[in-house]
Amino acid sequence: MGAHPTRRNVLLAGLATAALPALAACGDAAAPPPPAANAAVKPPDFVPYRGLRPDLPGTESGVLNGYYHYPKHPVAAAPDGPPAEGPPIDVMTLTFNPVPPPASKNPMWRKLNETLGTDLNYEIVPVANYPVKFSLTVAGGDLPDAMLVLPTAPRQPGMLNALFEDLSPYLSGGGVRRYPYLANIPTASWGPMIVAGGLYGLPMPRANSGSAMFYRADLFKEKDLDPRPRSFKEFLQLSKDLSDPRHAKYANGDPLVTLYFVLEMLHGANTWRETDGKFTWWLEETDILRQALDAMRQLVKAQTIHPDGFTTVGKFKDWFGNGQIAMNYDGNLAWNQYLLQYGATDPKFDIDAMIAPGFDGGEGTHWAGPSNFAMLSLKKAPKERIEQLLRAFNLLASPFGTDHYLLRKYGVEGHDFAYKGPDPIMTPVGATNVVLPTSSTTDAAQSLYYPQDAGPVRRQYAWQQRAVKVLAPDASYGLYSETNVTYGSQAKEDIIQGPLKGYMRSDADWDDVRSAVKAWRTSIGDKMRGEFEQVWAGLHS
Repeated sequence: MGAHPTRRNVLLAGLATAALPALAACGDAAAPPPPAANAAVKPPDFVPYRGLRPDLPGTESGVLNGYYHYPKHPVAAAPDGPPAEGPPIDVMTLTFNPVPPPASKNPMWRKLNETLGTDLNYEIVPVANYPVKFSLTVAGGDLPDAMLVLPTAPRQPGMLNALFEDLSPYLSGGGVRRYPYLANIPTASWGPMIVAGGLYGLPMPRANSGSAMFYRADLFKEKDLDPRPRSFKEFLQLSKDLSDPRHAKYANGDPLVTLYFVLEMLHGANTWRETDGKFTWWLEETDILRQALDAMRQLVKAQTIHPDGFTTVGKFKDWFGNGQIAMNYDGNLAWNQYLLQYGATDPKFDIDAMIAPGFDGGEGTHWAGPSNFAMLSLKKAPKERIEQLLRAFNLLASPFGTDHYLLRKYGVEGHDFAYKGPDPIMTPVGATNVVLPTSSTTDAAQSLYYPQDAGPVRRQYAWQQRAVKVLAPDASYGLYSETNVTYGSQAKEDIIQGPLKGYMRSDADWDDVRSAVKAWRTSIGDKMRGEFEQVWAGLHS
């Protein structure tokens, strides 16, 4: 839950089951290898890119490299010329943005094809339509060369084993060194690629620091408030000091993610906790949960939570940006997005992020996010074709500081961006063209960079340094459970929208919460737990 249920995550999870009927058509192939076979799969070596020295060096624990400026002379990512000359490459992936103009009207896309040495033909599917489109494509059997596979896609082991290429002969261990930019992807991002006794995809890496409790630094400064509470008691007082219900001003908007922040104070489980191979779900930790829910009742009673937050979807970013709420727990990628969107119209707009303190003092925890978004799986093909695809996708993973990273993220100079000193500043046209979903194909490990100003880079780096010291991992990360994929998200959502939010509002009592968790355990929870424990045991045997 370090990547908490934003509208994006709920949408993906809720649509996943739409794929089941069509995917059943491809589920009758030979049974895939058992989970224990995953232990024999060696992940690709991690070989960090050394072509550019960061201003703020990253760490093995998960702090990202930080850069104040883009290099004046970017490194050539393909010094020997286009690496993937050959037949066109068809890719099906999703987008959260409007679909960009086609290559004929998009200089960035045409330049991308030129640098690859082949045409990259994207079938770009809006996220809301992707699970159904994916399932119909798989069931129909006419697959593109590469497809994005969401973690929520059902029947993964059998589907991947039957239809997609096991990349372990190409990339496991030292094999990945033929593709140096893929080798620059951290090991943790490769974990979910290991399924059905093989390596079935390329990662789309993400920072393990997950989400952040953002706060409006300008509003805190106005009120002369300390942004580092040292206990829940201090957080409650801070929330009261930030709230002015008579003028529709509140400390927090979304009660659910505020609950997550309180659970971090109490060292609660980040979705699943593993102890000696046994898994415990976050809502099964009853003492911690009840204390957190009672704390939420205090925040609600004190009118520090926006009253519409219990029923609203998709408005929290705007509430935060326009000052209706002063704190918002959101994905760490939102940092630059907030500054670009709201700082452009409000010169005083300023943000930072806090780490949960211990509930009664001392250190809290910070829930780690998934180190990977999804995987790009390649359909079965001859060795020569797979190697061409890997050379192309290797270039799409070229890191910060290279000319190809600059192209993917900012487009073509003079059309999509203009330089301000050494730094690329996107034009309105570029904001339309550069949403080509290369980052939903594969990508470089993330970096900290904000071309308009080095200040946010320093802040993000300092926040990540604090976060990684107290990271609490989700034990289920990288493990596959068919029950979880099929039923888990909806079952959790039913508990959240029913007794959990009801308890926070004092509309439900503790017995309602306990009964819901007991029903979850009986209906799907114990089965889900067993599936996770079986996969975990296979990897640790």
